[in-house]
Amino acid sequence: MTPPPPLGRSRNKEGPAFEAALDDHELATVRDALARGRWADARQLLARTGDDWDRRGHRLVVLAEGPTSVAWAREWQLAEPDSPDAAALLACATVARAVHGKDTPDAARALCLAAAAMAPRDPTPWLGILILARRTGTDGERVRAFDQVRARHRDHHHAHHLMAACLAEHQDGDRDDPLHEVYDFASWAAEQAPADSPLAVLPVVAHAERYRVLARAGLEPADPARSGHWGTRRARQVMKAAFDWWLEWDVDDGTAHPRRKVDLNFLAHAKLHEGRPAEAAALLTRIGPHATHAPWSYPDRDPRKAFRAARRAALGAA
Repeated sequence: MTPPPPLGRSRNKEGPAFEAALDDHELATVRDALARGRWADARQLLARTGDDWDRRGHRLVVLAEGPTSVAWAREWQLAEPDSPDAAALLACATVARAVHGKDTPDAARALCLAAAAMAPRDPTPWLGILILARRTGTDGERVRAFDQVRARHRDHHHAHHLMAACLAEHQDGDRDDPLHEVYDFASWAAEQAPADSPLAVLPVVAHAERYRVLARAGLEPADPARSGHWGTRRARQVMKAAFDWWLEWDVDDGTAHPRRKVDLNFLAHAKLHEGRPAEAAALLTRIGPHATHAPWSYPDRDPRKAFRAARRAALGAA
């Protein structure tokens, strides 16, 4: 799963319209150009992105989602058959089609493997395989794809979000089990990540993903406000622990680093639900005009403390 995208204007009553490019204005411009066949703009964007693997993955996934992206990626590849960027875009675009049932998973996987062979250091083709495996593969295929991404970029943001989503979808029992593997995974990943990594908030993401699964199964209210989680003291403690650990402002201009904007959104919306609109407004102002929408709540629990306490209790009972 990618970080929650910005809240846009609703297209219908079903829900809000989301801007997949987030606050990457350059990406949004190039995506529109690619839709008109100007694949050279995509080539230049990816060349400038270099080996910033998190940004490269995000940009390729967004560019790949266009309905004509496969056609223009093929044209680019015909013009430059040795371009790993063209191969990666074609692979990701075919994955997007396969996820929506418009192409075969085997074809998408083959293109991802071909792109991976052209750029062995790039985790993005393996990210494509992970996206594909989430919808069409087995647990083993998802784990293997995640391991391949992590072998190339240990702290890959998108891949960790996807694995949290995959693990959260393992529906065991009829309640939110503090021993559920998604919490163990999120705590492990946060502990392994550098101090300034967005993965520090993965335990919070795990709660959001697990709540999504439980709500879809009818085990939690579809409206998180009815669940009571936002109003509890423990929910506030979960948020505070995550953000005290990770949040800091850039000293250059006093604004949030672009990669932190999405995660700052969670804190802003938590303050809204706590009835502290002035503090929320201040945070959203610092984030900028593309503040995002937090679609889910979080269970009433500190994930790391709850997991450890439950494990100690289980060991004691044994």
